[in-house]
Amino acid sequence: MLSFIVSEALVDLRRAGRVGISAILLITLSLTALGGFWLLSLNLGRAVGQWRDRVRVVVFLREEPSTAALAEITRRVEALDGVQRVRYVGKAEALRSLRQSLGTQAGVVDHLPRNPLPASLEVALAEGSTTPEATSALAGRLAAFPEAEEVQGGAEWVEGLARWQHLFQVVGLAVGAVLALAAILTVTTATTLVLHARRAETEIMRLVGASEAVIRLPQLLQGMVQGLLGAVVALVLLEAAFAVAAPRLEPLLQLTLGLARAVFLSLPQILFLIVGGALLGALGGLLARGRVTT
Repeated sequence: MLSFIVSEALVDLRRAGRVGISAILLITLSLTALGGFWLLSLNLGRAVGQWRDRVRVVVFLREEPSTAALAEITRRVEALDGVQRVRYVGKAEALRSLRQSLGTQAGVVDHLPRNPLPASLEVALAEGSTTPEATSALAGRLAAFPEAEEVQGGAEWVEGLARWQHLFQVVGLAVGAVLALAAILTVTTATTLVLHARRAETEIMRLVGASEAVIRLPQLLQGMVQGLLGAVVALVLLEAAFAVAAPRLEPLLQLTLGLARAVFLSLPQILFLIVGGALLGALGGLLARGRVTT
């Protein structure tokens, strides 16, 4: 019985012809669009997570403190809400960091008459305190310290990056949903054409006592096969595009987002796309049931 149902599904898939191929292409497009936006959102999410962990508020000090004064101001800063830890950067360390950042131009530092860089405190924020509002509030409290010359830092651009990530998610879902709807309707049309083409055969099957499940299962499997083919093609396209684009984009990602490498979809996400394609096709096959009178 199972072999009969499967063979009938494959025959029906051939009968669907160009409409069936169109259904596969639309499922491929919908899942490729969804997977592409998912990839962008996934890597942006990694960047957002990394930079949220790196958000710092820097307090530039009026003068380099003594050991006792440094211990006192550090204690007061650590006592503030939202502070995870405090790191002191002396004038000499700041100058060494500048020299390293200049690279081949580091010789410029040797011509300075004195060290112009101030000592500072790098304030790492506690989890939940990296929002723009919390960061601005903490910066305001730090600026009130008499030892503070200037306070810099904020999480506005990180939150902007998070908004872009959310936008990619919404756009990807919207585009994928529109194309998925078109794919479902195309599968429904293809299945309906097949049902009409084999209506005489269907009536004979009913007359000899075949159940509705046996009659309808080939159409359901036809839609699922179309969905699976579309999902596999979509994944192949995504993998090929990623393999070509990732090595070229990773230097830019490192420079702009701090990501050493881009990542592809995880195994659960790949399985989700495959199952999603099968469900799209199956839904299209099920919707065609009501179009043929019994």
